[in-house]
Amino acid sequence: MKKAVFLDRDGVINEVLTDRVKFVNQPHELYFLPGVPEAIKKLNTFFDYIFVVTNQGGVGLGYMKESQLVKIHDYMIAELKKEGAIIHEVVYCPHKPKSGCACRKPNSKLIEDLGNKYDIELSLSYMVGDTDTDIIAGKKAGTKGVFLGESDPLADAIFPDLISSVDWIMEDAKTK
Repeated sequence: MKKAVFLDRDGVINEVLTDRVKFVNQPHELYFLPGVPEAIKKLNTFFDYIFVVTNQGGVGLGYMKESQLVKIHDYMIAELKKEGAIIHEVVYCPHKPKSGCACRKPNSKLIEDLGNKYDIELSLSYMVGDTDTDIIAGKKAGTKGVFLGESDPLADAIFPDLISSVDWIMEDAKTK
């Protein structure tokens, strides 16, 4: 059975709403949060797959074209790879917030589709996010939820950032 970690993008992998960047609309606006390449590299040693699952309503709202979003993700993957950190696939919901689509988190379609495509045992996998919608999507799909921030009542674990969550995720996964 294959295991995966599903990562939200903004606020988990890269800065958003900081002094340097409000939203990532161009590749050069993507700044990794501290420890992210190291965290992903460490997760790569234990999990079969690392995925990014992200809502990108800016496409649906017209702030950027889908082709630009793909360039941002290609850049992110390439920069992480330079550090030895592998993202196996990035999936996203390009629709407007409140559009009612099945793919926008807190819905779990993106996670479930990856699970089916890669033969992932979702109950042995983890969704890591910085909003309740990330945790809800993971729970609906059957994963454990790891919240990055102050508190989330649905999360299985809470940490301040991705790098500090890695040891717990790997240790917890060993017990399954």
